[in-house]
Amino acid sequence: MSNAKAGVRSYPPTVEIKPVLKTSEQRKYEKMWGQPAYRSVSPGEQSAQLFLEQAHPLKDSTCIDFGCGTGRGGLMISLFGNMIVTLVDFAENALDPEVKNATVTQPHRISWIQHDLTQPLPVVGSYGYCTDVMEHIPPEDVDLVLSHILQSASHVFFQISGEEDLCGAAMDEELHLSIHSYEWWTKKLRDHKAVIHWSREAEKGLAYQFYCSSWVNQHTIEYEGAVNTEVEIVKENIRENAKTDWQLMHPHPLQPTEVMMICGGPSLNDYTDEIMQLRAEGMPMITSNGTYNWAIANGMKPSMQLIIDARAFNKRFTRPIVDDCKYMIASQCDPSVYEGLPMDRTFAWHVCNVDSEISELLDDLYEIWFPCPGGSTVTLRGLCLLRMLGFHKIHMYGFDSCYRGDEHHAYAQLENDYEMARVVPVSVGGKVFWCDPWMYCQAKEWMNMVGLFGDEIDLNVKGDGLIAHIIKTGATLSALEENEE
Repeated sequence: MSNAKAGVRSYPPTVEIKPVLKTSEQRKYEKMWGQPAYRSVSPGEQSAQLFLEQAHPLKDSTCIDFGCGTGRGGLMISLFGNMIVTLVDFAENALDPEVKNATVTQPHRISWIQHDLTQPLPVVGSYGYCTDVMEHIPPEDVDLVLSHILQSASHVFFQISGEEDLCGAAMDEELHLSIHSYEWWTKKLRDHKAVIHWSREAEKGLAYQFYCSSWVNQHTIEYEGAVNTEVEIVKENIRENAKTDWQLMHPHPLQPTEVMMICGGPSLNDYTDEIMQLRAEGMPMITSNGTYNWAIANGMKPSMQLIIDARAFNKRFTRPIVDDCKYMIASQCDPSVYEGLPMDRTFAWHVCNVDSEISELLDDLYEIWFPCPGGSTVTLRGLCLLRMLGFHKIHMYGFDSCYRGDEHHAYAQLENDYEMARVVPVSVGGKVFWCDPWMYCQAKEWMNMVGLFGDEIDLNVKGDGLIAHIIKTGATLSALEENEE
């Protein structure tokens, strides 16, 4: 059994605290923290358990509490999440006495730095926690603060208020300077290339919660991948599909259900009996493209079918229609792929990059939508989609990313037969694999994705292909890239 798990675990660095030139905002909040009524309620403390449920962090993972206030939220995360927490706030009197004492007696578990979020942070962490902070940021600083937060933590939980503050009015101070709708904040996070895994608009729309992963410092990720269809055709497909009121994919809470993802590599046939047994025991089966038909041919009903390719021939990958199967069809797919699918079990999802011209089109067509970034194949996009749907324990079959002899798939797929003429050798850990260029690119993109959100998913990759060998040998991206020299 191979298991791909990635994360960053380290103790907070020792930070030299320099004198802070106080701003008017900083003086305002030091005034507020001097009032017992202002610190009587801690939103961070109230939402700490929800953050832990969505993040599911490993023991000793690092977390930054941005705009920590009293610090009670960060202390809860440290104690109940077994995390190493750095508290950050620009008000020197914000911390509660007992929290401040904890930073002295247990500095290896919880520490504090005085810092203005409009400036780049001197610390980084695997996780970030930011509750009831963003609405306090002056409008002209919102983008800057978001950028600094997303650059400092790979996965961030935001809680943002959408209503006026009452406590500040009692002291003739305006505290909530950036009050916006749930849709506005969703788009703002998307504009900053954050992948929203889960979100919720609280009752009466007065508060919003988001759990997302940041892609801003993962410049090596190939968001779009190879495009096999002209952009104008893709845009026309999206426009046409938007005319029908298909349900749209939206992020879901984390759930414990284990699923299997069926990919089309040659090793898939080695595990037919095992897959059939798991399916008989009730494990949900996620298929994509031709593995849908492979499963049906072997007497199994897919639970969910994924398609992202914009070409018309993909219609055959949704036939015959299976009872109870959910169809996750990318909005860029040819409209014929959608034809005849059940409205109650078919969902559109968006696989474009957040700063592409396709994104601009989707902004015009939908009030709110969630991008699903990733690599250039349905498998890589599918992994991101499954995490957004709340699945993080995934057994993968047929995820080879290489040939076996002259077989590129576990079944006939004529569209790929021509690729044999351009197969190249790829050496990893002393073993040579034969790959089409798209297979090699998929392996590189997968390694980048694991580096980004490997601690968000628990993968069990079966088989003897390139991907499983990379996991087995602990190969690095640089080792894989040596094949390009």
